[in-house]
Amino acid sequence: MIGNIVRPLTDSLRDVMAGVCTPVSVVTTVVEGVPHGTTVSAFSSLSMHPPMVMVALDRKSNTLNAIQESGRFGLNILGIREEGAARQFATKGDDKFASVEWRESLGSARLSDAYGWIGCAVRSLTDGGDHIIVVGEVVEAELVDGEPLTYHRRKFGTHAPLHSDTHGKVPR
Repeated sequence: MIGNIVRPLTDSLRDVMAGVCTPVSVVTTVVEGVPHGTTVSAFSSLSMHPPMVMVALDRKSNTLNAIQESGRFGLNILGIREEGAARQFATKGDDKFASVEWRESLGSARLSDAYGWIGCAVRSLTDGGDHIIVVGEVVEAELVDGEPLTYHRRKFGTHAPLHSDTHGKVPR
């Protein structure tokens, strides 16, 4: 409640989630030689045995439709220099790949400048409210040295490690 005004739960949840630092990636696939992709922050590692990841896509997403058709998707995990690509793939339209270098890899569009790459075969699709959760079995994964692009409080940035001499332990 703000003053005497009760905020809808969705607004409160949106604000809480904006405070969670998330990695930024572009989910892609290729159907009949045509690349499709969208920016997401809702993805996660799911399992190591077998290796699986999951990503949530809006039910109205053209990329989701293309992934359902192809049965494959790629997660292009963006680095700090790819803010422009993150914004470009967050828009609607057919020209998202116009100024981006990419190549087809495992039935998906692999962005040349991505910080990390995970190629997947679709394992399952699950209802997630206004989203569909796509579970993919990982068939390829590669990390390039660099700093990841993150999204926090509706702004792009990167991870900043704590400066401590505790060898990875967080000081109290």
